[in-house]
Amino acid sequence: MNIKPLSDRVLVLPAPAEEKTIGGIIIPDTAKEKPLKGEIIAVGDGTKDEKMILKVGDQVLYGKYSGTELEYEGTKYLIMRQSDVLAILK
Repeated sequence: MNIKPLSDRVLVLPAPAEEKTIGGIIIPDTAKEKPLKGEIIAVGDGTKDEKMILKVGDQVLYGKYSGTELEYEGTKYLIMRQSDVLAILK
């Protein structure tokens, strides 16, 4: 990975949106709910006031409007502050 987040930021690969059908009708991609979980791909070093507790490979939950979307080599990622992560999935 050639992206290294700075300070207390993390790079998240969102989980794919679940395929849902309603009475045999397939919901188009534009109407699908954004996933609220993903995998940490890269982490920053933290700050002097806040140490980095997340690590690469953690499965996390984050807020609906958290982070900034970016696309790198055809893959969509989110970059957000560690404080935007709500929980680590075990």
